[in-house]
Amino acid sequence: MSGLAPPDRAPDAAVHRGRVSVHPRGFGFVLDAAGRSAFVVPPELNPFLADDEVECVLESQGDRHTARHLRLVSRPRQVLFGTAVRHGRALFLKVDRLVANTDWPLSGPAKPGDEVLARIEDGQAVVAEVLTGGDAEIARLLCRHDLRGAHDAAVATAAEALPAPDLRGRRDLRGEVTVTIDGPDTRDIDDALLALPPDADGALRVIVAIADVSALVAEGSALDADARARATSVYLPGRVLPMLPPRLSEDRLSLVEGADRPALTVELRIDAEGEVTAVDVHEAAIRSTARLTYDAVTRFLEEGDAEAVPEVTHATLRRLRAASARLSQARAARGGKDVEREEISVRLDEQGAPVGLEARRSDVAHVLVERLMVAANEAVARYLVERGLPGLFRVHEAPSLERTQALAAAAEALGVVAGFSETTPLTPRALAAFDRQIRGTRSEALVESAARRLLGPARYTGTPGLHFGLAAPLYLHFTSPIRRYADLAVHRILRRYLRGERGLRRDDPALEPLCVHVNEKAHRAARAEAERERVLVARLFERRLGQHLRAVVVGHKPQGALVQVEGALALLAGEAPPLGSALRVEIAAVDTELGRIDVRRVPDASNPAQPSG
Repeated sequence: MSGLAPPDRAPDAAVHRGRVSVHPRGFGFVLDAAGRSAFVVPPELNPFLADDEVECVLESQGDRHTARHLRLVSRPRQVLFGTAVRHGRALFLKVDRLVANTDWPLSGPAKPGDEVLARIEDGQAVVAEVLTGGDAEIARLLCRHDLRGAHDAAVATAAEALPAPDLRGRRDLRGEVTVTIDGPDTRDIDDALLALPPDADGALRVIVAIADVSALVAEGSALDADARARATSVYLPGRVLPMLPPRLSEDRLSLVEGADRPALTVELRIDAEGEVTAVDVHEAAIRSTARLTYDAVTRFLEEGDAEAVPEVTHATLRRLRAASARLSQARAARGGKDVEREEISVRLDEQGAPVGLEARRSDVAHVLVERLMVAANEAVARYLVERGLPGLFRVHEAPSLERTQALAAAAEALGVVAGFSETTPLTPRALAAFDRQIRGTRSEALVESAARRLLGPARYTGTPGLHFGLAAPLYLHFTSPIRRYADLAVHRILRRYLRGERGLRRDDPALEPLCVHVNEKAHRAARAEAERERVLVARLFERRLGQHLRAVVVGHKPQGALVQVEGALALLAGEAPPLGSALRVEIAAVDTELGRIDVRRVPDASNPAQPSG
């Protein structure tokens, strides 16, 4: 199953390098770093897996390219998921068709029909584990996106064997009222907040305390290597796959109530106008006074329910609300996207089966925490840059004029006048004004969806730069080292500096490869999370085959229109109606494995002349 060596070719034949993408219909593509693609016919694709790095020769006709004579350069995948099947007397693994277009020879204790996790060894699949039920579903998803599942025994043992952290020499904040604010089911608690009384000039001092993972997980250790390979925790509906073993993420590092913990803290001095006028960073020791939930904090701050949270936390929460309000005012003046958004998620029953969709809008507690975490991330980015230190910065480039006009066109098709300039780049304040215009309207979710696609994602890089969406001149991730390796890397840089190391270089050659790696893993995790959500939503709509529902066109794809139906996305094949069109559709087909819902257009009773398509 190794790659094919290319035959002799003309000296001027261009060699194309890229990664393999596999289509479930059996063909594939080679995608290069610039996003260009070349078609691969099934026989050429047979020896390869999704994500294989290959070299090939391109045969081009106009702007259409076909990849020939593929040769394997590297193979990141080490594990396959599939179903054991028999061909003649031999056992094969029918691999997930988004990973491979052909069956692989299989050895080991499996029988036809078993769902199998297999290691790749010498061009064949070797049974590692036979799976059942929900475990098989999750394994398929993780293998499809090349993500790791449960931690192996060696990593779990290493987590158990770590000594207690030494808290001597740290700034001792254990006597201060410190709170954590999370969802009721959160177990990996990595951020805490405390607020000191205002200064004489009215400035508030807020300390954002973050679990100091670097105090326990040594760089280069087996634990660190596993965390780096994962790069992020994966949050699937009803299940979390943590970056660090649960013994660390939910226990020894988690900022649980009443426990002494090592932390890195950033102290922010926030003046009456919401400007952060001073920043200080310390290694600290903290002790959480109370583990609070978003709902309880919102009831206290908005409804005046004094019994919702412990009395000892009342003054701290009021100061934190004041700090959040000040930061909100300063943010509004700068522009950028707002954090207050409605999110739609799948509601599961106790067995993990989908039972409905629910919408949740950010409450005052969510906004409070979000504002302070964003401020801490900005402050640490500025702290590093002012001292000439390296970092993994979070950069979001301003959109091109082409993308800006595409967003304006999409918005106007949905009934929103954007009015963006056709000659000058979009500014964060113009984006904020647009954001304010759509807030609370019927079109908000649709326009927001279009904006996310057209503004594009942020990325990690070793070069400091603008985060356009947040209107932040400098930004990075510092506040979730239990969940993200990028944050842990930033913590290590800060600790080395705080401990007197002055040879840290902004142009450290190890930074950019790390940024590329964490970008890739974060992208894969996001795709896996979205796919799992789509699968569960598809199961909900599988029960509604034949039903007629209202839909709105929110996007165009080569095969038709993307429509929103009661919070879910579906595909309407054929000629795509204009964006924003309101239609009546029938749930025509559902593929629960791929998480796909297909609809067909039906005549609208209020407009009998409307074509059915």
